[in-house]
Amino acid sequence: MTRILVTGSKGTLGRPLVRELKHRGHEVWQLDLQHQADEMYIRADTSSYRQLERVFEQDYDYVYHLAAEFGRINGEEYYDTLWQTNVIGTRNILEWQKKKRFRLIFASSSEIYGDKHAEILSEDIPLYHSIIQQNDYAVTKWVNEIQCMNFEKRFGLEIVRLRFFNAYGPGEHYHHYRSVVCLFCYRALHNLSYTVYKNYHRVFMYIDDFIPTLANVVDNFIPGEVYNIGGNEFRSVEDLSNIILERLGLDGSRVTYMPQDAHNVQNKRPDISKASKAFGHNPGVTLEEGVPRTIEWMRQVYASTVKH
Repeated sequence: MTRILVTGSKGTLGRPLVRELKHRGHEVWQLDLQHQADEMYIRADTSSYRQLERVFEQDYDYVYHLAAEFGRINGEEYYDTLWQTNVIGTRNILEWQKKKRFRLIFASSSEIYGDKHAEILSEDIPLYHSIIQQNDYAVTKWVNEIQCMNFEKRFGLEIVRLRFFNAYGPGEHYHHYRSVVCLFCYRALHNLSYTVYKNYHRVFMYIDDFIPTLANVVDNFIPGEVYNIGGNEFRSVEDLSNIILERLGLDGSRVTYMPQDAHNVQNKRPDISKASKAFGHNPGVTLEEGVPRTIEWMRQVYASTVKH
């Protein structure tokens, strides 16, 4: 039986990943900041080396390092916490990996591509081009990847880096720092205003297409590799908004349309062929299918505040 630790196990991605890994028969331990009664859960802050001592009293075969401060706006408004958690926290995990020699699966982000250098984003772009990331969150995730590469080279650590592109779906609770799908769905359900930047395009990946791929990494772990994990659909943010409005029968009068987002790249489309070959990654849920499922989940979760 494979023993796996998931940091950030109570987050939007951590919860379903833990369920999937357990379903596959792995022994799964969890780490997060909440208090929990589960005997295989340890409360700890990854940015505190001392707190991690309890976590690593035992050995693990694999560690999924998902624990991080998430989001561009969050990273601007709470930059000190962002840097402490993402950079010091990841350094602490790498220090423990150096001692314990587990295999590390690191959760990076599409944000590392910054101002990009190609229409289709392949994994090797950052190695051959100077990239300027456009917000602190993006910078910290690229720093994390450099940390990983340095520890691989200096200490022979075994690490796989995964760059996530716009995962969405049930399980993501609303906050204005969360993903664009979560933000639009919640605010439309509550008849609140939101902003759409015109001519911005992304790939969108439904959670049920994403989690099996994430769990598959332990079955084909190749040290030193990096993979884009994203969807097949390349759609405009305006398309996304229109699908939500149509589903809810709204006219869009609460939507403000703007030409430019100063903190973000206009278009991001990944090459996911490496992940498809290595992990069988084959996302198939369209926005027209995934968005209604997300809305209905939100309608139940926020039933007391949503007007029917």
